[in-house]
Amino acid sequence: MTNAGHRLLWTIIALLLVAGGAAALTASLGTLPGADPAAVLLSAELVDRWRRAAPWSTLAAAVAGALFALAGQRLLTRELRGPDGTLRGTLSHPGRRPGRTRLATDVLADALARDLTGNPGVRRARVVLTGAPPHPDVWIRVDLTADAPTAGVREHVRAAVRRFAATTDCQPAHLDVTARIEPGRP
Repeated sequence: MTNAGHRLLWTIIALLLVAGGAAALTASLGTLPGADPAAVLLSAELVDRWRRAAPWSTLAAAVAGALFALAGQRLLTRELRGPDGTLRGTLSHPGRRPGRTRLATDVLADALARDLTGNPGVRRARVVLTGAPPHPDVWIRVDLTADAPTAGVREHVRAAVRRFAATTDCQPAHLDVTARIEPGRP
């Protein structure tokens, strides 16, 4: 499902929940046309049927609730999956206090790629993070313009990796940088 499809699905679910809440509120306030605010929501006959069907009525409600929860869990699991069907990676780092901070690795990789493209000599950058959080492996590929000074780009990449390590508190265990130089214009 595309991102637009996911947004449409969640918008429909949100609108249904808001419409249900608004209908319940207007019925309880007595402003719903044709509804009596003093009327009983469940008739005595319906309550008697529920009690006569016990314990099966309770079991049926529990099964329906479990099925609804399972459907919601499957929907959320599909939302958390990336385009290739695998769960997106998270970078988990223990803090000084109890608990963990989790951050999607693609967010960090995109931030480092944006930092790398800040140099005028770098046309494109691609970053992949793998491994354990305190010392992840960092794979970088930069596409350089034909007139890019290699020494300046090398220092820019080093500075970007140092900033990445300082802000994430993760020192790369392995750093692999591949630079491709695009051919110049004739």
